[in-house]
Amino acid sequence: MTTPSTSTKDGTSLIAILDELSEMLSQARAMPMSASVLVNRAEALDLLDAARSVVPDEISAADDVLHGADAVLSQAREQAADIVARARAEAERLVASDAVVAAAEQRAAQLVAEAEARAAELARKGDEYCDRQLAQFEIDLGAIATQVRAGRDRLASRGVGPRAQDRTQDRAQDRAQD
Repeated sequence: MTTPSTSTKDGTSLIAILDELSEMLSQARAMPMSASVLVNRAEALDLLDAARSVVPDEISAADDVLHGADAVLSQAREQAADIVARARAEAERLVASDAVVAAAEQRAAQLVAEAEARAAELARKGDEYCDRQLAQFEIDLGAIATQVRAGRDRLASRGVGPRAQDRTQDRAQDRAQD
């Protein structure tokens, strides 16, 4: 029979102890006409005691690994939540910025349209005013031209002014032709 090694008795590895126990059973002397084997009771009990002493350490180490994994997972979740929160805040800022820009562009377009409509209205009213004034000037100028013609005609009928001379010359020419 094999004796347990000192490293396994010190409880360094449960797997090593169980491997040694399996090896002891597989190498044990078989009982004739039976599936039973002869095992050194002291050696088997020593290996079982070593396994019992290692189990709490291994469970504790597994708990430590599990706790460490939980801490890493918790930290990763916190970081993920922080990243998501920052991304949402940035998205909201961008959406708000886009909304402000869109509202400003819409308001600017509205103001430009109103200004263009007002300018067109003022231009139309200005043209109408100019047309009315020019029509009135035309009427006034027509009346003045009529008055001027009438005044000149009176002067010409009295024999004064260039028209009177033109008439006098016309008469003289008419006489000369006769």
